[in-house]
Amino acid sequence: MGEHTPHEPHRHDSAPEPRWCSCAIPDEALEERRSSVSRRGFITGVSAASALAAAGWVANPGAAQAADGSPAKPGMSDKSVTITVMGTSDIHSHALNWDYYKDAVYNDFNPKFPDTPSNAVGLARVSSVVNQIRADRGRDRTLLFDAGDTIQGTPLGFYYATVEPITTTGAIHPMAAQMNAIGYDAVALGNHEFNYGLEFLDKWISQMDADVLGANAVRAGTTVPAYKPYTIKTIKLQGRQPIRVGVLGMTNPGVVIWDKANVSGKVEVLDIIETAKRWVPIIRREGVDILMVSVHSGDSGTSSYGNDLPNENAALLLAQQVPGIDAILYGHAHVERKRWWPDDLSIPAAQRVAMSEPVCWGERLSIFDFDLEFVHGRWVIADKRINVMNTNTVADDPALVSIVQAQHDAVVAYVNKPVATSTEAMSAAAACWTDTAILDYINKVQTDTVAKAIAGTPEASLPIVSIAAPFSRAALFPAGQVTIRDIAGLYIYDNTLMASVLTGAEIKDYLEYSAKYYNQVPVGTAVDTSKLTNAVWPVGSTSTVPDYNYDQFSGVVYDVDVAQPVGSRILNLSWQGAPVDPNQKFVVAINNYRQSGGGGFPHIATAPVIYNAQVAIREAIVAYATAAGVIDPKDFHVVNWRLVQGGVPVF
Repeated sequence: MGEHTPHEPHRHDSAPEPRWCSCAIPDEALEERRSSVSRRGFITGVSAASALAAAGWVANPGAAQAADGSPAKPGMSDKSVTITVMGTSDIHSHALNWDYYKDAVYNDFNPKFPDTPSNAVGLARVSSVVNQIRADRGRDRTLLFDAGDTIQGTPLGFYYATVEPITTTGAIHPMAAQMNAIGYDAVALGNHEFNYGLEFLDKWISQMDADVLGANAVRAGTTVPAYKPYTIKTIKLQGRQPIRVGVLGMTNPGVVIWDKANVSGKVEVLDIIETAKRWVPIIRREGVDILMVSVHSGDSGTSSYGNDLPNENAALLLAQQVPGIDAILYGHAHVERKRWWPDDLSIPAAQRVAMSEPVCWGERLSIFDFDLEFVHGRWVIADKRINVMNTNTVADDPALVSIVQAQHDAVVAYVNKPVATSTEAMSAAAACWTDTAILDYINKVQTDTVAKAIAGTPEASLPIVSIAAPFSRAALFPAGQVTIRDIAGLYIYDNTLMASVLTGAEIKDYLEYSAKYYNQVPVGTAVDTSKLTNAVWPVGSTSTVPDYNYDQFSGVVYDVDVAQPVGSRILNLSWQGAPVDPNQKFVVAINNYRQSGGGGFPHIATAPVIYNAQVAIREAIVAYATAAGVIDPKDFHVVNWRLVQGGVPVF
C-alpha cells in the first residue's frame, strides 16, 4: 500500500489512486487484445517518426519555441550547440505493454480509431521515441536519465525478486537488461528500489551499465552516501571543447518508514534540500556546464507521513531553495508536469530552473533542450526548452521486446497457474463502500496466519483482528478456477505480514482516521457512490485519500456514519456482542507498510510488534488457497461493518 505504488504504492495522499484501464476499447480490437502473448506480441502503433511529427516534434531544435514563447535561435554556429537530455520515471517494472493482472495488453493505440484514448505502457515504447530523438538530434548530443522506482510494480518485478530471484539464479534483471540496451546514462534510486532488500538492490545496481545515484541515502549514523551521489557525463564535440553535464541523484526520505525492515540500522535517507545544498556546489566546482538533478520526489511540498521526516515531495522546493541547478527531472507522484521556477516569463529561460515529471510506466518522456554558446573559453546556457512526449502511440522497439520476451513469457505462465476453485464470483467493485467477501478473504488469510504463528505465546489468548484495504476496484475472483494472476490482481502490492497489539481505544482512533476517506453526506442527501469516496483531507487542501488508505477491519463490528464529521463517524464498535472496552488488547494483523507508519494512521507505528516473519501477503494468500483447494465465501465472509447515514444503513 502506500504512497506511490505497491508495497502499497508509495503515493502521497495527493497522488492519484493506482490506475486501472477504464478506457473504451474498440470492438475490432477486443479479440486481438485477448489473444495470448505467444500469438500476438507487442509491436503495435505507428512509427516513432510519424508519432513525433504528429505531436509537433521537429528534428531541428531551432523550429521549437523558447520558454518565453519567442522563436528559438535558428541554426547553430561553430560556437553554439544544442544538447538534449531525455528523462523517464516510475517505470515500475513495466518492460512491455502488458497487464499481467488482466492477461492482456493495456488499452492500446488503434490507428483505425485515432480519437480513442491510449494508455499503452512500457520501456519498449520509450525506446522507440528515444531512438527517433537520437536520430534527429545526433546520438552524441543526447543523454538519458531516470528518476527512480524502476524494479518493482508488476508481477514481472516481483517474479525476478522472489520466485526466481536474480540474487540466486544469476540471471540479469529484465529492467537492467532493457535499460542497458536503451543506453541510460544515469538512474536515480526511487523508494521502491528498497522493497526487496539491500542485497537485491546491490545485485541490480551491479547489473546496470548506467550510474545508479542516491546522494541522500547514507550509511546509518553517518553522512557518507551508501550509493554514488552524482556523476558527470562528457559530451565530446569534434574540434571543440567538450560539454560536461553533471547529474545529482536523490531518493525519497519515506524509505525509512516504508521499508524500515530493510534499511533500519543500515541506511538512512537525509533531507533532499539539505543534501542538494551540500552536493551542488561540489559538482559545480568540477566545472560542469549543465547541472541537473534527478530526484524521486513530487513537487507538491507535502508529505504523507507527517512532520517527523524531511519533506517527501520537495522537487519544487529544491528549485526554489538551492541555487546552481539548471533542470530537475523528478517522479513519485505519477503525474505529467512541465514547469519552471521562477514561473515568470519575463525572466529568460536560461536563468530559470526547468522541471518535468513524465507520468509513469513509460507513458511519457521528458525532454530538456539546452542551447549552449561558447563564451570566453567556456560553454554557457543561452536558452532552455522543455517538452513532454507521449510514448503511447508509437510502435514498440522490437529489440527491447526480444530482450525480455523469455522472462516475460515465464511470468505470464506463472501468473496464469490455477491455485484453487472458487464456489462463486467475488468482486471488489463495491469494496470501497460495502463489506465484500473478496477483502474478507485477505483478512481470513492474515488472521489464520498470525494465529498459527503466535500459538503458545503470551499473546495467543488475545482476540485477533485484521485490516485490509481496497487496493484495486478491478479485483475479481471468477467462479471456478482462481489463478495466481487473480490473487495478484487483488493484492497488487509487495507487502509483508506483521502483527502488533492495539487497545480498543486505539482501534477506535484508527478507524476514525480511516473513515476520513468518505465525503460527508448530511442526512436527507442522497448518497452517490461516485462522489462518496476519496475525500479531500485535510479540509481546505488539495490532497485526497486514495482507496489504498481506506483500511477495513475484520474481527470487530462497527458502523461508519457518513453524515457525521471526520473524527465522529465510528459507531457501535463491538466485539463478540459487547461494546469494545477501551482498555481491551487486540492483536492486529497488518501489512508492513501500514505498521511502519505509511499513511500516517495513529498508534500503529509505535505499537508493540509480536510477529514479523517477512511473509509476503500475496504469497501467503496463494499458499492458503493452494492448500485449501476451494475458496468458499461461506467459510469466511462476515458482514461486520457497514455505512450508515444518521444511523440508518445506506446499502
